[in-house]
Amino acid sequence: MDDLVNADDPTILTGDDPAIGVEEQEIKQDGMEVEVVDAGTIAASEPSSRASIPLDLYPAAHELPPRPPPANECNYSHYYAIDVGKPFHDQYVFRHHNGLCVIGLASTHSAFMIDTEISGVDYNVGKTSRTEIKAVGKRKKNAQVLEGNSVLCKVLAGETFFLIRCCVRGTLLEVNERLMKEPQLLIQRPDTEGYVAIMMPRPEDWKKAQATLLTREQYRERRGFPVN
Repeated sequence: MDDLVNADDPTILTGDDPAIGVEEQEIKQDGMEVEVVDAGTIAASEPSSRASIPLDLYPAAHELPPRPPPANECNYSHYYAIDVGKPFHDQYVFRHHNGLCVIGLASTHSAFMIDTEISGVDYNVGKTSRTEIKAVGKRKKNAQVLEGNSVLCKVLAGETFFLIRCCVRGTLLEVNERLMKEPQLLIQRPDTEGYVAIMMPRPEDWKKAQATLLTREQYRERRGFPVN
């Protein structure tokens, strides 16, 4: 969270909704006066100091969600590529505000629809292994630029395998090597710890890719999910 509040701070104003119907109010706590003023700020005063704190830092408890939203909801824009190479080979592209793109399997991917359990993830594609690509330093030295249809890995399920592609042209920064030991993360935590790779497209490459991707609402509509 951007703003952390110390629960032991005696300047915290308590109550069901201190912002409603209060024009001017003084509360004494532990020898400190807390004043709610018309300007919408809380002024905490001591004999030697006086500080002004915005009232909106202390919203009413009933306005808070039951639990904080996950980071992939707050910090990422959600996009989807459906039928990547084959029907229902659906993937997600979560784009961070800094331009990084997290690539993974959407919940409607065919790998989740078969009876055979996912048994492995193989980053060895062709003559190269994606795990050997290590982006080093600020300039991402040794990083490899991949095309949108380049294969990132193979997801194995018995005798069947699924090719997972980049979906966007960009620099491959990282693959999720944890999947090689814990492939079940693809099923258990596909949107978080079960991601496949992280890429950094150039702005112009992202614009081209974005034009081919679906928003979350479009994806849900295409796949028959309720749209909020």
